[in-house]
Amino acid sequence: MRPSPLSRLVGPTALGAGILIVIAQAMMLPFDPKEHVATTQEPLFRIGGVVYLIGFCLLLIALVGIWERLDGAGGRFGTSAFLVALIGTFMLGGDLWFETFAVPWLSDQAPAALDTDPTTLLALGAISSYFLFAAGWALFGIACLRAHVFPAPICIAMAVSGVIGFQALLAPWAVPLALSVGALGVWILRTGAPIPDAQPSPTEVPLPEG
Repeated sequence: MRPSPLSRLVGPTALGAGILIVIAQAMMLPFDPKEHVATTQEPLFRIGGVVYLIGFCLLLIALVGIWERLDGAGGRFGTSAFLVALIGTFMLGGDLWFETFAVPWLSDQAPAALDTDPTTLLALGAISSYFLFAAGWALFGIACLRAHVFPAPICIAMAVSGVIGFQALLAPWAVPLALSVGALGVWILRTGAPIPDAQPSPTEVPLPEG
């Protein structure tokens, strides 16, 4: 069996996620997120949201690829951290999709809806997304550090930036995580970090001679 394609693509996807997220947050930074209607009607802000969403998709792919590169070295703690990061990134990505496509539509068609307080269910959904994303990446950074597969400074930066990423939907709070993930992508591309070998299937096991 060959290594997963995600293991081979983790360098480019991690670097791509880092670059796109930094660009997107730089585009969104000049706008006031409290001015919901005015901000979401700005073309540059809307384009930044699309770029951010693409970067977020690459971030999710990179997360899976990084986990495969650990090749089980993270142990049970690493598995738990990966799952929390996976769910958190998925949930916050859904929030980002809503902010990117639904909120601009609301600002055009029903701007008054953006000035109302969120329902309890919506607030719980948002807070759980923020928390799981931040906790997941912080724990995953610690798991990478414990696995001794990637450079310790990058793993520490990933863990710290995961905590900062609690407000990742607002610029510039996702930039630290983007830089740490992007740095990991650069390190993998430059060093040619080994890809974990897949275990051979029963049909690939050589038969004894004689």
